[in-house]
Amino acid sequence: MSELSYYYELADKLAETRDLTDEEFSSLLFFRNPQFAEYLSQKARTIRERYYGKSVYLRGLIEFTNFCKNNCYYCGIRRGNATAERYRLTEEQIVTCSDSGYALGFRTFVLQGGEDPYFTEERIASIVAAIRKRHPDCAITLSVGEHEEESYRRWFEAGADRYLLRHETASKAHYERLHPQDMSFTHRMQCLKTLQKIGYQVGCGMMVGSPWQQTADLVADLRFLQEFQPQMVGIGPFIPHHDTDFADQPAGSVELTLRLLSVIRLILPKVLLPATTALGTADAFGREKGILAGANVMMPNLSPGDVRGKYLLYDNKICTGDEAAECIRCLSIRVERIGYQVVESRGDPAGF
Repeated sequence: MSELSYYYELADKLAETRDLTDEEFSSLLFFRNPQFAEYLSQKARTIRERYYGKSVYLRGLIEFTNFCKNNCYYCGIRRGNATAERYRLTEEQIVTCSDSGYALGFRTFVLQGGEDPYFTEERIASIVAAIRKRHPDCAITLSVGEHEEESYRRWFEAGADRYLLRHETASKAHYERLHPQDMSFTHRMQCLKTLQKIGYQVGCGMMVGSPWQQTADLVADLRFLQEFQPQMVGIGPFIPHHDTDFADQPAGSVELTLRLLSVIRLILPKVLLPATTALGTADAFGREKGILAGANVMMPNLSPGDVRGKYLLYDNKICTGDEAAECIRCLSIRVERIGYQVVESRGDPAGF
């Protein structure tokens, strides 16, 4: 059997069983061959189209605060970055963003921010309830970090449907090299389990190529995804920010990110899988390549134009100057060119 034939068989096995041995996952992730890359992507597209057809779902991203109490070593809005230009949107501004997005066809809003103590449990519940009242047919997603069960439950009862909390890495040792001592890997994982217990559609995810990441760490991520069974997985290449401890570290691989998108689609056939802004930042056609690798979600920005350039988790973030309507038109055209279609939909996970 030729080497290429062996890897074709591995891809077939993964598509059929949704699993490989650790050694097989490791070798599949790093087998560099353009024919195999396309074969694996085609497998992933076939599975994605079985459940979602040619549809690509848009999420309206509202980045409402870049204050954060945490000091994650990789993040541009970390507490210790004294050069970050901080901002907070008011509840009225946030709701207005949702109104504008609704008029443009968005049926999911993602409220994302740092872990900002100003936005208390009560304030976030009020914002969620206000959007839910104005747009009852829409999905509301929160992405505001680690909190306790009481807060998560209150926000769910106020009308939040989904929660995004990237685990960043499923390896405790690796996690502790990316975060200061006052942050807990165990607590991060417990938060994900709590969200799932409450009934949220839960999203997790990891950076690809973050400092000190080993092949075994990526395999651990895949094992975690298999066990946890999230409704969404957001991954993107690590991109350094100039005001962090990792400013001089190399960026993560676009090729490996695309490979992981396809593998995740095969192990979690019904998952919602974004072609992330980070992927589009690392490669001019990264989002299209992500869709062709099995992704089915994009997240244009609905934040006010005067703050978009301030929510910089990493350097050179794209689309910080685009108006939302302009961004939708651009994305729609780009998606159509590769044979897919942006649709006006909540885009719930198949079978949830």
